[in-house]
This record gives sequence, structure tokens and C-alpha cells, in this order.
Amino acid sequence: MRRLFLLLTHWLLPAASLAFAQNPVTINELSRLSYGGGVLLAERVLERNQSFARYLVRYPSDGLTMYGFMNVPNAAGRFPVVIVIHGYVNPATYRTLAYTTRYADNLARAGFITIHPNLRGHGLSQGSPEQGASRVLYAREMLDLAAIVRSQAGRGALEKALPSVGLMGHSMGGGIAQRVAVLDPHIRAVLLYGTMHGDDLENARQICFVFTSRQRGCTEINTPAQTMAQLSPIHFFSRIRAQVQVHHGTADTQTPYAWAGEICAALRKNTIRHQCFTYQGAGHTFRGSDYNTLMIRARGFFGQALRNGG
Repeated sequence: MRRLFLLLTHWLLPAASLAFAQNPVTINELSRLSYGGGVLLAERVLERNQSFARYLVRYPSDGLTMYGFMNVPNAAGRFPVVIVIHGYVNPATYRTLAYTTRYADNLARAGFITIHPNLRGHGLSQGSPEQGASRVLYAREMLDLAAIVRSQAGRGALEKALPSVGLMGHSMGGGIAQRVAVLDPHIRAVLLYGTMHGDDLENARQICFVFTSRQRGCTEINTPAQTMAQLSPIHFFSRIRAQVQVHHGTADTQTPYAWAGEICAALRKNTIRHQCFTYQGAGHTFRGSDYNTLMIRARGFFGQALRNGG
């Protein structure tokens, strides 16, 4: 009888739904998992300057060894930690010092320890890049990293770290940060910049029709809306305990500006402490005065939320 049930299930459900049934991917399923374990290690110094030292670091996640860099301020004392999550870059051309390095460096000069992880299958990190619209495995890596930082703060490679962790995510990284925020109540600050949507059905449509010319994301479009809602962080914003900032340009051709309005409306509906900033004429990646304004606001935001107890 059980075999007949499984055969009928396989025949009736779309491939994506069947995969969802076999793996912990919904918000509720992911909330029941434990995260962390192991330690973050510094392998070698990549750079020293007047403000901070940059280290190549590694940490374990899901049986894999993940890599990235960590900037540690030279000043005495201990510092809050900001995890800077990169957006989509072709894994074949990705390098550890990716385009998001400038954000991590700016925050490090302002007195934050910044960790820039390479997502699985990127740079030296083991595993295969994630192809779906939800990026659940990427979020699990960030959940492991945040838990390791909190448990190891004050020891080893994290000797100068405080157990006070925030997230900054650009584009795909912003989508990952939203999922982490609803799953980890200890995250204290989340900055979303040119972010993907909190609704994975919207992300799937954008990936399928705009980003990849129907090469990726299309399976999720045909997944029942109820199933996609169980995956999507925007439907679980009530669980967020962090403060949130949203930054989006009106001329963004990658992640539509309207998405920021929908995310901010959901934050407001769920009474999450948040600020939303519009950058007139700015594209997906800020330059010039838009970048300077973003970083001034980011430094103030993380300082208030991570240093001053919120």
C-alpha cells in the first residue's frame, strides 16, 4: 500500500513539489533544524592596511568546507560582525574578492568585523552552485556561519568579535538575508540592497523570463502557489526580530523597484522596525553619491543596531 501511495504521489506531483517533499526547504521545516557547529579558522593573511587586516577564512556547513574573507579592524577592543552576502556572479568567473568587497571594506574601516562568505560552488567553497529560485542551501550556509560567529566570539580567529551579528545582502544576497532573518531570531540587523523579492514565485518568474531566457527558475513557476508560499520568507516576516533597512534604485533593471515597495509594505504590516530608502535614477549597483549615501546610512544603521543594543 505504501509503495502504491509513493508511486501515485510521484505521478501526481510536479517534480519541484516532489523535491520539496523530500528535503527540508519550507520555512517551518528549516526552523526545526539546528545550525552551527565547528569553528571558523583563518588560513592566511590576504592584506594588511592602516585600518584592518584581511584574512582568508574557512568554516564548515552541511558537510562542506566554505571559504571567504574576513576583515578585522586593527584597533583594540571587540567589534560587532556584519556578514556581507554577495549576489549572483557566474560561478565560473567568481573570485573571493568579488564586487561586494568594497562594502565589506567600508564597514571594516568604520569598526565592524566583516565576513564575506563565498557561497557553495563559488571560489574555494565546496559543493555545487544552487540553481533554484529559493536559494535554501545558501541560506543554510549563512545560518551556520551566524551561529558559529556567536558561539566562537571572543576566541580563536574571532577573538575580536562580539556575538552581535548583522547581515548585508545585495540582489540574490538580499533574498538569502530575508530567509535567514525569519529563521534566526538572534540576527539583530538586516540591510537589503537592490534585493530579490521575499516571494520566491516572483523570483522564479524573474529568473526564468528575464535573467536566463527560460533556462532556470521555470520549474518553480509551475509549482502550486501554496507550496511556494511555504518557502517564501515574505509570508513569515512576523518572525523577524532584527531591524531592517531597504535600499533600492528606481532605475534598477534587474530587481524591480516595485519589489522594494512590496517588501516594505510587508515589514510595515508585520510591525517590524524598518527604514526604506529610494534612490532616484539609481541602477542595480550604486555608484558615486548613491554609493556614498548607502554606506553612510549602513554605518549608522549597523552602529545603532549592533553596538548600541538596538
